[in-house]
Amino acid sequence: MRTQMLIGVAGITLALAAAPLRAHHAFSAEFDADKPLKLEGKITKTEWVNPHAWIHIDVKKADGTSEVWMIEGGTPNTLMRRGVSRDTLKIGTPVVVTGYQAKDGSNHANGRDITYPDGRKLFLGSTGTGAPYDKEAKDKK
Repeated sequence: MRTQMLIGVAGITLALAAAPLRAHHAFSAEFDADKPLKLEGKITKTEWVNPHAWIHIDVKKADGTSEVWMIEGGTPNTLMRRGVSRDTLKIGTPVVVTGYQAKDGSNHANGRDITYPDGRKLFLGSTGTGAPYDKEAKDKK
């Protein structure tokens, strides 16, 4: 009886320890590499949270209406090392973001590059997630 209880407790402990690992997703689980997009708009909000930073931009559509898009970037630490920071992502800053649309068709995207008004272009995405950048980088080697 004691052995069964010990095995049960060990099993529950392992299941709980593995739960946070499943919370982080691969690129292909959420985004479609066959649906690249280019969004032009002004930053309305930024979220510097792990495991991914989020940039919200207001995009004007052809009919004059606008819609807010949520762009997933790499981790805040990674983005800051690349030159993307809270100071470069101020509310109201016009940007161009290229990336890949969410599989569910919502206004969510995985960001690849961000271009600032002065022409600077920085990599916004995450590596090691299976995103198209990973394949291109691997092919260059």
